[in-house]
Amino acid sequence: MAVTKPGKEGSIHANNMFSAYTAMKRRSPLLVTPAVLTLLLAVTARADVNLPAIFGDHMVLQRDTAVPVWGTAAPGEEITVSIAGQTAATKAAADGKWSVKLTKLSAAGPHTLTVKGANTLTYSDVLVGEVWLGSGQSNMAMQVSRAKDYEQEQAAAKFPLIRMFTEGSPAANTAQTTGKGEWVICSPENVGRFSATAYFFGREIHRSLNVPVGLINSSVGGTPIESWIAPETQQAAPELKAFFEAARKPAKPVDPAQAKAKFEADTAKWKEAAAKAKAEGKPAPKRPVDPASVAERKGNVGGLFNGKIAPLIPYAIRGALWYQGEANSTPEKAVLYRAQLSLLVTDWRARWGYDFPFAWVQLPNFGGAGRDWPLVREAMLQTLKLKDTGMAITIDLGEEKDIHPKNKQDVGRRLAAWALGTVYGQKLATSGPLPAGHQVRGSEVVLSFTHTDGGLVAKGGELKGFVIAGEDQQWKPATARIEGGKVIVSHPDVKQPVAVRYAWENWPTCNLYNGAGLPASPFRTDTK
Repeated sequence: MAVTKPGKEGSIHANNMFSAYTAMKRRSPLLVTPAVLTLLLAVTARADVNLPAIFGDHMVLQRDTAVPVWGTAAPGEEITVSIAGQTAATKAAADGKWSVKLTKLSAAGPHTLTVKGANTLTYSDVLVGEVWLGSGQSNMAMQVSRAKDYEQEQAAAKFPLIRMFTEGSPAANTAQTTGKGEWVICSPENVGRFSATAYFFGREIHRSLNVPVGLINSSVGGTPIESWIAPETQQAAPELKAFFEAARKPAKPVDPAQAKAKFEADTAKWKEAAAKAKAEGKPAPKRPVDPASVAERKGNVGGLFNGKIAPLIPYAIRGALWYQGEANSTPEKAVLYRAQLSLLVTDWRARWGYDFPFAWVQLPNFGGAGRDWPLVREAMLQTLKLKDTGMAITIDLGEEKDIHPKNKQDVGRRLAAWALGTVYGQKLATSGPLPAGHQVRGSEVVLSFTHTDGGLVAKGGELKGFVIAGEDQQWKPATARIEGGKVIVSHPDVKQPVAVRYAWENWPTCNLYNGAGLPASPFRTDTK
């Protein structure tokens, strides 16, 4: 970005005011008080025009829609924004804020975006294409360098029309406006540092549509969903109010002096332990957390929305991708996930001002104990009732002992299949089979499905993953067979079945797919 200050006219004006000041000082030194000097400086001072960090060289603007451009300047400052032959003008409001909307732009570039006020900002190499936001916790934050086959992926990452922006701000107690980060051109030199899920998704979109693609990654590992929803929105939601108030309430009063002394003592012990571990070739222990920074810790309710999402609003995007849920899989949190995910989707859309497409990654298979991943998966399935939403089913892509599976290529492909089929209108399978109802037929249960593209398939042989129960809720491994677009489930000991479940475990054995090779979502017919 190039920055230009006022030209000759502005310089002459400032020089004349300085000459008047020096002349006044020579004639009557006593008249030149600090107040007079302040007034003279105020007359010549002109606040610079500033834009949030999301605007920068190499950025991608969303095609075929109005594009907001906004920032700050001196109150009343006249602002003009120009790109590709069009110009929009406005004046900064009393609080210094200003915004304009550019009319629809077609996929093209490179362009130069110019913003003029007291100074001139020039953004170069600006493309127009498809812009997607990716957010969530560690599996969205996980970089390409940690994905499978990284060396091959790195060497092949020569996509100058794919641009990547990583939002680098911390959590905050109040909504922020500026943000932190820069757009980079996709290349072997820098692809390794970007979100693997977002990159592999964007690569498929770019290859299929042959247009520029802008990818925004705003994610943080280990974070619960409540840190990504505006705090005032959670407080206003009846089903979440009790949880919100409990989460915001400190566990117990903390004396600042005592907390500081304890942190310093713990840090000293940690340094000794870390040095010893290093000498022995062992990993260093976890570093103590400074209690002074607890207000901005990543897990705080609404903190990451304030710090990492608010600065991006209302940057024009085609849609959003979400990969999160692991941090909300404890039984006491999982029961709230449907309400939270629905609230996140509807609130983000409301703040952007339109119902953009929104998809998420259903949690994969994982062998962790003490978690209720099936309940989180079900919440994700149920949230598909919101319009223009989608879900990449990944029940076959996990790793039993690693919560961060390395196969992000297929995660990206499945998200892209949904987007290409539903958002961009291409004819292809957009999801694996989804439950569409059931009927009890004597001692059997007949299950119906949508998204059976090419027919239902038992991958690898006999159909597995179903259990069945009667009123006694004694679950039995079921015999299952495919008949047309339905699955028939039974067990000889269950004469009067009332419910069926499929893949209802953290690490299930299951193999129901459609003809397009996409797995069925885990589900149960006895949803509470």
